[in-house]
Amino acid sequence: MNKDFANESPKKDILFYLALIFLLLFSLMGFGIDCDEFMQKTDIKIPGGYFYMVFLVDFLMVVGLTLIYFYKKAGIFLFPLAVLTHFFMHNFFLSTFLYTDVTNLFVFTTLGLLAFIPKWQFFK
Repeated sequence: MNKDFANESPKKDILFYLALIFLLLFSLMGFGIDCDEFMQKTDIKIPGGYFYMVFLVDFLMVVGLTLIYFYKKAGIFLFPLAVLTHFFMHNFFLSTFLYTDVTNLFVFTTLGLLAFIPKWQFFK
């Protein structure tokens, strides 16, 4: 694999930044949905402990993107796991299907991996 990307430089290119921006955008959209639910928690009777967990998962998504920005391999694994956890939490606790999470995973597997796989040799 190193021969395939031998001419790759550690400098972050425009695709790398665009992938991170789109992933952050959809992560923030999911955070916005969580904030809306928090404001309506008494109306829709959501358990109080749910919000501690879901906001922690939102924070882990941003941590994963930050780690990716600094070329840490843990971020490549943490981000999609956090998005999947967020999706399944909404599906299990609230019976909602979040298209933002599905889109976030789609963007990660397309744009993100097109930007991150060539830089994999620089990840620590």
